[in-house]
Amino acid sequence: MRLVFAGTPEFAERALDALLRAGHQVMLVVTQPDRPGGRGMHAVESPVKRLAQRLGLDVYQPQSLRDPAHAARLAAARPELLVVAAYGLILPQAVLDCAPQGALNIHASLLPRWRGAAPIQRAILAGDRETGITIMKMDAGLDTGPTLSQRAVPIGERDDAGTLHDKLAILGAQMIVAAVGAVAAGTARFTPQPSEGVTYARKIEKRDSALDWSRPAMDIARVVRAMRPLPGATTTFEGETLKVWRAQPIEAIGAPGEILAADAHGIVVACGEGALAISELQRAGGKRLTAAEFLRGRPLARGARLGAPPPEA
Repeated sequence: MRLVFAGTPEFAERALDALLRAGHQVMLVVTQPDRPGGRGMHAVESPVKRLAQRLGLDVYQPQSLRDPAHAARLAAARPELLVVAAYGLILPQAVLDCAPQGALNIHASLLPRWRGAAPIQRAILAGDRETGITIMKMDAGLDTGPTLSQRAVPIGERDDAGTLHDKLAILGAQMIVAAVGAVAAGTARFTPQPSEGVTYARKIEKRDSALDWSRPAMDIARVVRAMRPLPGATTTFEGETLKVWRAQPIEAIGAPGEILAADAHGIVVACGEGALAISELQRAGGKRLTAAEFLRGRPLARGARLGAPPPEA
């Protein structure tokens, strides 16, 4: 089929690559503008743009798609179908209508659960046992369109946002190839989403990454997993911000935030229920370190508190 593809991160790059390998013609690739990134804050091209340029595809990077001229630009590519994967900008109805077969979206959840921007992280934070991929036909709502296909993926106890992203990206690429094939063959059948079970996966904000030691250890461990590899779960010690990268809930009792142990085996911090055994963490501006490596440069005393203000001089 003749396609216009809209996407930005690695999740979308895998889908674009799969569609091209399946023999579909991608007439135009739409991706977000280059953004400042890295230590030098230089303009960074998206993974989708890098792949498209390497393959000699036409790339379009509007700041938004609200101007009718953008819809006209997409329509000029004469696509039969628009495919969208983690594009990151709102697509107005005029854009959705630029192809006669409409627009398919690859969404990283089992809709209608976790509509919105951060379905992978929200599924982990909620303690869901599974998530998955939904291929849906886009409409003007927020992930409200009818579904074409769904497949579930279990969420393991060791899964974090990074590992789950990779599993879903691979599955999404496979499913969109099958979905486009069904549209091309005229066998695609769409089902309206149920009204029950709707939840919203709002964008991850700074407050979501802050560890609240008054919560149960199981919940805090989920925050650590959901914020890995980005942006990282945070706490403080004597006014210094620390990032907690790996931790496991264990049985122990103490005041929330109290350091119960700090040795080569790990740093054990009491929670509102149970305790968290931290095995990897990082100081601001430093490297990610094992607990033993961290303690050699920054000793933590038993009885001290994480998340507490620095002591008075």
